[in-house]
Amino acid sequence: MEIPENWNERFGKNAYDLVPAGMLEFLPPMYGTKEIPTADKIVWVKYFDPSSNWTWYLVEYDREEKAAFGYVQGFEGEWGYFSLSELATVKNRLGLGIERDLHFRPRRFGDLNLE
Repeated sequence: MEIPENWNERFGKNAYDLVPAGMLEFLPPMYGTKEIPTADKIVWVKYFDPSSNWTWYLVEYDREEKAAFGYVQGFEGEWGYFSLSELATVKNRLGLGIERDLHFRPRRFGDLNLE
């Protein structure tokens, strides 16, 4: 699927809206990228905790479960599953929630230079 040129304009309005409705059409379903080499997987969304170094990179999404598969950078980096429902309820020590990076544009995982 091609990434729209106006990605940030389309979806860059509310950092606490973790998956805006129009974005759903672009997100691959769970296991939808298993045949794609890791470096070539598209990271569609970046989430972060503004009071720490924790960051979540969404690669696949289950609409019904509101669960995602992607790369998580915390104490260490690893691939795994995370719940967007749970992320939406987190309040950090400053009382802030997990935010979607409004300036992040989808790109290949390999272009992030995380591993």
